[in-house]
Amino acid sequence: MTDTLHSSVLSSARPKPGSQVETEVLNRRDIFEKTQAAEIAVLTPTDPGGLSHDLRHALAARIAALHGEAEQAARYAAGVTDAALAPLASVGTTADDAQVQAMLTFTDAVSTNPREIVAEDVTALQSAGVSDADIVRLAELNAFLAYQLRLIAGLRLLVEAAE
Repeated sequence: MTDTLHSSVLSSARPKPGSQVETEVLNRRDIFEKTQAAEIAVLTPTDPGGLSHDLRHALAARIAALHGEAEQAARYAAGVTDAALAPLASVGTTADDAQVQAMLTFTDAVSTNPREIVAEDVTALQSAGVSDADIVRLAELNAFLAYQLRLIAGLRLLVEAAE
């Protein structure tokens, strides 16, 4: 299937060739193609604002690791080319830069306890000097990863149930 449909989601949850799950995935290929396009748009936008492509990849790797998705975390971490940002992909790592640290704190919180996020969490980002546009970018990244990781988990459950 990976020859006929490339998707980072499918690289983490592979249906057996010829299986009913593979047939259903191919019938819904638009979902996987749009998910792949969204991943590209979120991780490597033309205008990254204050969230460089490397920082986005490091944050994505960190989010995946927080959710126990080691394969996805490694895939995202491989996209970090700036050696100074690479450690941020690891859960628990902190940053000296106040803006980056505020983004790490927010990302960790929204990734693990999204219901606990309050207006003060956004205010903390603003107080650290993160622009409103970058707060939106950060929220988009976190929202996409939440969606993608849930899609992977759901597909993995379907694959396991079919075996």
